[in-house]
Amino acid sequence: MIVRDTESWGRFIRSAPARVVEQEWTSTPLPSDDLLLPYGMGRSYGDVCLNNGHTLLSTTPLARLRHLDEANGLLVCEAGVTLDDLLDVIVPRGWFVPVTPGTKFVTVGGCIANDVHGKNHHRAGSFGNHVRALELVRSDRSSIRCSEEENRELFHATIGGLGLTGMIVTAEIALRRIASAAMVVEQIPFQSLSEFDALSRESDASHEYTVAWLDAFGGSRSRGIFFRGNHAPDRGASPSRREPRRAPLALFSPLLTTAAVRAFNRLYFRANSRPQPHRVDYDPFFYPLDRVANWNAIYGRRGFVQYQCVVPDEAGLDPIAEILDSAATSRTPSFLAVIKKFGPIRSAGMMSFPRAGTTLCLDFPGDRENLLPLLDRFDDVVERAGGSVYPAKDARMPGARFRRFFPQWEAFRSYVDPRFSSSFWRRVTE
Repeated sequence: MIVRDTESWGRFIRSAPARVVEQEWTSTPLPSDDLLLPYGMGRSYGDVCLNNGHTLLSTTPLARLRHLDEANGLLVCEAGVTLDDLLDVIVPRGWFVPVTPGTKFVTVGGCIANDVHGKNHHRAGSFGNHVRALELVRSDRSSIRCSEEENRELFHATIGGLGLTGMIVTAEIALRRIASAAMVVEQIPFQSLSEFDALSRESDASHEYTVAWLDAFGGSRSRGIFFRGNHAPDRGASPSRREPRRAPLALFSPLLTTAAVRAFNRLYFRANSRPQPHRVDYDPFFYPLDRVANWNAIYGRRGFVQYQCVVPDEAGLDPIAEILDSAATSRTPSFLAVIKKFGPIRSAGMMSFPRAGTTLCLDFPGDRENLLPLLDRFDDVVERAGGSVYPAKDARMPGARFRRFFPQWEAFRSYVDPRFSSSFWRRVTE
């Protein structure tokens, strides 16, 4: 048993669990006298991975690959396997993960529990759409196999279930075949949200991966870079990957001023405008921030909050424009903004976040005095549009708002293990 302070990747919420129990074997006894929560790499931005004052079940020791069917791309692995370790094994064998978030330093169990999405949502949906089966251990130590054929309701509750239905110990995942570790990428500048929308509609038919960076200081008139790419069709040479390094970024947090970020955005826009197709390795395309192991430290001691919302297609882009204008005119401009169109593929999880529409991510330093009222105003816009906010990124959503964004939470609650909980779940349901 280990006792240590833990924090989520945003470092905005401080948390101290009563204990951290390493799950070295799937038969490791669970504590019988406390509230439990599985904990992987701690890369969730808010408090869905925190269990302040109670017990965390560290799943990272459960890191074995059980079986890989190389002919059909079916993988069975333990929940603590990271995408980083998984990619090292499957890419040389001609396979890739079906969906990946913006970091590879997450566990398979975390990908399922948060039903993560990636740049290919319009083609592949979210991670849970590719989970064929999983083994779930409940607090009474019962082991339950869940799939479309067995315990179907619990299966769909566990995908996107925030670790609350029990501890995922193994999963069977369908992989995606590739011919190369390289990507063929285009980086197209655009000058407005309408141009972004047109590029998205055009690219969805031709490119598997799409996402855009915004210079959010422009508000609804923000310019940006539209990234689109496909796996290269051959095994031609691609650049080698670099191991992530730590840097003393906390020393530079006082320099993270509005003027400095404006200047950086101008340079980034010019440096990344490369509309002609070019080859890059998959690593910098999917995981640009992973090159710096502690990039979250740039925001200093108070950390940062990432606000991610989705508004449905029928609402158009006006709600996104309103949020960007509100951020730009406040004294709390976003220092990083990403926008993408979600496709129509229905997520497999009962509580999954993705849905057809436009998703916007905005990063804000946690020390800004007017931050929380600003995010509440964003919530108003999102709710009027019929959208929702992503629990895996959330650090402050009021409980009443969460329950309106996710009205299915009451049905989901019947599948929650009575001894599993989290700081997030208590915050939004009690």
